[in-house]
Amino acid sequence: MTLSVAILGGSGYAGGELLRLLLGHPEVEVTQVTSRSRAGKFVHTVHPNLRKRTQLKFIPPEKLERVDVLFSALPHGATAPQVKDLLEHGSIVVDLSADFRLRDPAAYERWYGWSHPFPEMIPDTVYGMPELHREEIRTARYIAGPGCTATAAILGLAPLFRAGVVDPSMPVVIEAKTGSSGAGAEVTLSSHHPERAGIIRSFKPTGHRHSAEILQELAVDGVAPNVHFTVTSVEAVRGILATSHVFLKEPLADKDLWKIYRGMYGDEPFIRLVKEASGIHRYPEPKILSGTNYCDIGWELDADGKRLVVMAAIDNLMKGAAGQAVQAMNIRCGFDETAGLEFPGLHPI
Repeated sequence: MTLSVAILGGSGYAGGELLRLLLGHPEVEVTQVTSRSRAGKFVHTVHPNLRKRTQLKFIPPEKLERVDVLFSALPHGATAPQVKDLLEHGSIVVDLSADFRLRDPAAYERWYGWSHPFPEMIPDTVYGMPELHREEIRTARYIAGPGCTATAAILGLAPLFRAGVVDPSMPVVIEAKTGSSGAGAEVTLSSHHPERAGIIRSFKPTGHRHSAEILQELAVDGVAPNVHFTVTSVEAVRGILATSHVFLKEPLADKDLWKIYRGMYGDEPFIRLVKEASGIHRYPEPKILSGTNYCDIGWELDADGKRLVVMAAIDNLMKGAAGQAVQAMNIRCGFDETAGLEFPGLHPI
């Protein structure tokens, strides 16, 4: 049976990607897309790649009718105050905002600067990263989509922490480079072409809010690692490359790392281990992931075998947002996990 789906806040970049994916999904029908500022306009006037793919028009959120699956692509801080209304409009809710990602209600004050209005509902939500929380997603009613830079960092490092090979006395230093679409569709001075073109700009050297997710998801037995996280903006529209420097308890060889990563990700449909002996694409590269739901992970050992550099690449709008959300829906609804997400990317691009 075809499921009805709707997108709340569908005029942004993540909302547009959700719509693109769901229009091609074999098991669902998109019935509604909301936008307060674009109500009454065809969705293809905002998402021109969808011309001749749909005749849907944006509707105001007040006219939203109940559906089987409701995707919320509202801004951070806008979802939590209306969470009960969302649950009345969707049998299953997949939320792309940060409002239910963190398990500790107090963390919202530290990292986002506001008090959570419904902390009692946090235990009933699931962090929607399939590779780490697949079983919880299968029965969840409310799925909180992970952040984009957090997704790349966590997926790159999780196998090492789960294998217990990271030296807890040493810091983990992560530097994530990100394209401009991660800032959203709203026009700002930093997105103005003369200010954005050609940049390699320090965006958040310290205190990036996705640090909270990294600390949460990499914690072992409740103990969070010593993580230092930096984000840099670069001249690209899509893509994230997270480069992490990790110190190991004992020296390891490449064969040990292959065993660790294959042990966790060997059966994962959207994780690819990329470590070639030669060629320009021997390490993960965001450009060739544009439009795909893959996370490519590679590494390089220092000569002493104790410092490990891990590289993880994703498309921030796909595995970092809409693609991961659709993947979580597929798991929750019992669909083929890859349904609607089969696009392999383009080369050259």
